[in-house]
Parts: sequence; C-alpha cells; structure tokens
Amino acid sequence: MSVLTALVDVRPLKDAPFRRLWLGSTGSQLGSQMTATAVMLQLWDDTGSTAWTGAVGLAHVIPLVAVGLLAGSFADRHDRRRIVLGATVAQLVVSGALVAQALAGGLPPAALLVLVALQTTAGSAGGPASRTFAPALLGPGRLAAGFALMGMSFQLAVLLGPALAGLIAGVWGVAVCYLVDAVSFLGSLYAVWRLPALRAERTDAPTRGAWATGIRDAVDGLRYVGKHQLVRAAFVVDLAATVLAMPVSLFPALNDERFGGAPQTFGLFAAALAGGGIVANVLSGTFTRRGRPGATMLVGAICWGVFLAAAGAVQSGWATLLFLALAGASDTTSVVSRGTLVQTVTPDAYRGRVAAAEIAVGAGGPDLGNLRGGLVAGVTSPTVAMVSGGIACVAVVGALATRVRGLRSYRVPIEEPQPVAGSGVSTPSP
Repeated sequence: MSVLTALVDVRPLKDAPFRRLWLGSTGSQLGSQMTATAVMLQLWDDTGSTAWTGAVGLAHVIPLVAVGLLAGSFADRHDRRRIVLGATVAQLVVSGALVAQALAGGLPPAALLVLVALQTTAGSAGGPASRTFAPALLGPGRLAAGFALMGMSFQLAVLLGPALAGLIAGVWGVAVCYLVDAVSFLGSLYAVWRLPALRAERTDAPTRGAWATGIRDAVDGLRYVGKHQLVRAAFVVDLAATVLAMPVSLFPALNDERFGGAPQTFGLFAAALAGGGIVANVLSGTFTRRGRPGATMLVGAICWGVFLAAAGAVQSGWATLLFLALAGASDTTSVVSRGTLVQTVTPDAYRGRVAAAEIAVGAGGPDLGNLRGGLVAGVTSPTVAMVSGGIACVAVVGALATRVRGLRSYRVPIEEPQPVAGSGVSTPSP
C-alpha cells in the first residue's frame, strides 16, 4: 500500500451536498463538545462530585432510549430532511436556554441536567434520520471513506472543543461556551436545508395511527437487530467498549489527581482521545480501503480496552495522556469499521430504525459507562475504575471474536460506485 492510499480518502467531499453536511457537522459538533465540557465544569464547580458528573450520562441515555427508537421509525416513513431541520432548530433553542441560565448565575445541578436532557431529546429526534444521509448520498463503495471523514469531523471537535471550552470558561465563563454552541447550529441548518427530500424506500404502507405505526416499526427494527448476527455482534462490541470502559466522567478527578485541577489541563484529557482519533482518521486509508470492517472493528475495540487500562494504571499525567491518545486512535478505527459494517448490511427500508438503535447504543452506552465509572471511582478510586473497565472490555470483545466467525471474514466492496440521486441507495437484505 502506497503512502497516498494510506491517507484518508477524500473523494466523498467532491459531492457538494455531502461536503456541506461535513462542514456543517464539524461546526455544530465543535459547539456541542464545548457545551459538554462546560456542563461538566459547571457541575464540578458546584458539587465537586463524580456522581453528579457521571449523572450527565442519565440525562443523555433516557431521552436516547425514549425518543430515539421512535424517531428511527418515523425516519423510515417521512422526509428525513424535514425531521433533521426541526430537530436542529430545537437544539438551537435549548442552547439559548443554557446561555441564559449561565448568565443568570447558573441553575441547581438537577435543573441543569433537565436542560441537558432536553438538548439530547432534540438531538435524538433527528439523529436516526441524519445517520441515513451518508449512505443515500455516497453509496456503499464510498461509505467507509465517508464515515472516516465524519469521524475526523467529530474527532476534530473533540480535540478542539474541550480545550477551547477550558480556556474560554477560565477567562469569560461557561456562558460563552454555550453561546458558541448555539451559533454553530446555523451551519448545520443551512447544509440540511440545501438537501433534496430524502424518503426511505418503503414498500409497505402504514395501517394504523401514527403512534401505533411508530411503535410497531420500532419493535420491527429492534427485531431486525436481534436476528441479524453481524449487526447484533457489532452492537455488543460497542456496548463492551462504552458501558464497561468509558472514562470521560473520570477526567475531572484525574485532572485533580495528576495535574492539580487547573481548568486549562482538564480539556487535555478529551483532547488526547481526539488527537489519537484524528491520527487514525488521517491514516484511515489503511483500513477503509481493505474492505474488512468486522475484523478491524474487533482489533480496534480490544486495543481501546488495553490502552485505557494502561492510562489508568500509570501515575504520570503526561503518560496518561499518551495512552489516552492511543486509545482514541483504536476507538476511531473500531467506530468507523462498525458503522461501515452496520450500514452496508442494512437495507434502506430499515436504516432509520437501525440507526436509531445504533445511536442509542453508541451514545447511551458511553453515558452509562460514564455513570459506571463515576460510581466505581466514588467507591474505590479513578485508577481502579479505569483499569477494571479496560480489562472487562478486552475480555468481552475477545470472547465475541472467537464465537462469531462472520465478523472476522465479512467483506465490503471497495470499488468506486456511482452516487444514487433521490431517496437513497438500496442494499440487498442479507
């Protein structure tokens, strides 16, 4: 493999709608990461408790489960573009409320978590629909490259967002962080507004009321996930990596323990994860061009657990950041490969519902993992919480790798496809 083919595949950016989505997503995710960091700082300053910082996970996971699955069923029956537009406007409004409460002196911790839950509710309403945009615009042959670019967007936001939030909060306060988030949604609104109507390729018609149909479709989507071995296994890998090992709620305590608790160093922990992820994305041609997403996902998840355990075991703050960077690179490799696998084996008629389940697992899993980490650290120590989580992740993913041979052998086409205009790209049901 040449040096050029080892680098990230940028061909999807030649597609103007995808390019606008990528740019808009980069801006909004930067703002969202600043808000996530500002919420953590506000809660930590008010309470000094890892239980409260871990409770942010509950404020995320409950709306994800309650709203996200139904949102997936509606995304498979209605114009996905309109759904995302409405959800983005709602997120902008909640960001404005976060600005207002910070300027007014802050809310009690429980009330602040209510606003976080409302923000997640709005994002959950549009998340499944937005997840279907890349397959519809790019087709299966460029999907892995598209996911790598979206992953780079996210990692850039994670790298810069917490660091900027720490600096801005230290100088001007958390209200400015929330304000940046509110403004950042405008780019996403423009990118989605420029898309054509995007409806799922459904051959059946609703036979009941909207809510009854939505519930039936959501159950049908969960049944598909449960019956499809590769999709089910991919979700288990994600849960093992997040619920068992997610370290973010431990960052405030680790910052106190290893750097003296300065706000400026707090952002370095998330930035280290993101920095490793960016390196993995820059070199993503090494795995997106091979067409082996299942095997790559397994290796990445195992390395994620190993490096997190190492980050918890060392006592040097800089060594901790180094191992977090290696963990971030491993996680990005696993996430891009997992998304490619799930989306290529899922037919378009199910993409909204499977994406809803994927988002619930992919976002709810880290939130539960952060809650687990905060509670375990409260009873033992941050070191024990991180090391035990990494070891548990390695054990579960390793066991799954030996049981599901299809993950190791599954391949996707890597030839250049023709983009499909209109509602989406169909893939045959496996």
